[in-house]
Amino acid sequence: MKRLLHLTIALTLTLALLALTGCGGEEKQATPESGDTAQQAEPAKEKQYLAFGGGPTGGTFNFFANKMSSIISHAYDHLDVSPKGSGGSAENLRTLDKASVDFGIVYSGDAYLGRMGQLVNDETKYENLRVISFLYGAPAQLVVRADAGIDSAYDLEGKIVAIGNPGSGAALSAERFFKHLGLWEKMEARNLGYSQAAADFSDNKIDAFWVLVGYPNSSIIEAATRTPVKLLNLDIDAKKSGFYNAFPFYTPVEIPAGVYEGQDQPVTTFQDSALWCTNTGIADHVVYDAMAAVFAEQGLKDMVTAHKAAKNMSIETGIDGVSVPLHSGAVKFWEEHGLTVPSEFK
Repeated sequence: MKRLLHLTIALTLTLALLALTGCGGEEKQATPESGDTAQQAEPAKEKQYLAFGGGPTGGTFNFFANKMSSIISHAYDHLDVSPKGSGGSAENLRTLDKASVDFGIVYSGDAYLGRMGQLVNDETKYENLRVISFLYGAPAQLVVRADAGIDSAYDLEGKIVAIGNPGSGAALSAERFFKHLGLWEKMEARNLGYSQAAADFSDNKIDAFWVLVGYPNSSIIEAATRTPVKLLNLDIDAKKSGFYNAFPFYTPVEIPAGVYEGQDQPVTTFQDSALWCTNTGIADHVVYDAMAAVFAEQGLKDMVTAHKAAKNMSIETGIDGVSVPLHSGAVKFWEEHGLTVPSEFK
């Protein structure tokens, strides 16, 4: 009898032990080791919908904003970036500063003067803007007819010149340049976007048009297919007039021969730097993640495919042309990738 009782107890204990063992897979998740792992796992990031301020149709800003938005959106589930039409640099500066958009492209000159409250007819100090990276150098390109007898900016006295959309970086740079030369009141400046300017130029409605973009520019290409064109050497007049001393964020640059049809010789002009910007309200991880997507090897390849001006985008050139402070998320990214960020830009 006792033997039967012992067997019964033993069987009961064995079944109980097997039951506990069978639940072991579920109980394992509650062990201290697996609990620590769960705490270390990064929580899912909340999805954010972001706007990227680009530029006028046909302009380089437009190509860059469209492609960068696509690269970032495809890289992450938590970031959805949409390009937004814009008048250009100055408009992006203002909308970024008041957080109407989250990303945008701004010329270094506009960023610097805007922070100082020294933009034309605008004393507002735009202090919320932060830089993410250098994108490309934007040469000033002043297009005239090849047979017009116009060899210098000074020859535009009494002429009609399209300077870009109102509020664009192109328009502001043109006004700066022509005012410095004393020509602003002696010519007729028209606010036309690049595509419209090229069309009006081909139809003989204007004598010249100004763009401030990476080369080659699609609007100049279009104009050159319909009318023989010439790019003016702006560096000569800039040096003689002291333009570089007055506006030190502009630097000389050469546009190689053959960029445009009929342009058989290199042309020297000056350039500003197009900067990828944001504002102080954007979280560090958002900026960092966006940069990681764009500056990945595939991201940079995709940018060059979208526009040749992106050929100068790289980790090495990441903070070229910076004139105002960087976003803290960008500082983290660049320092982790080996760049030294000057203290005045942190």
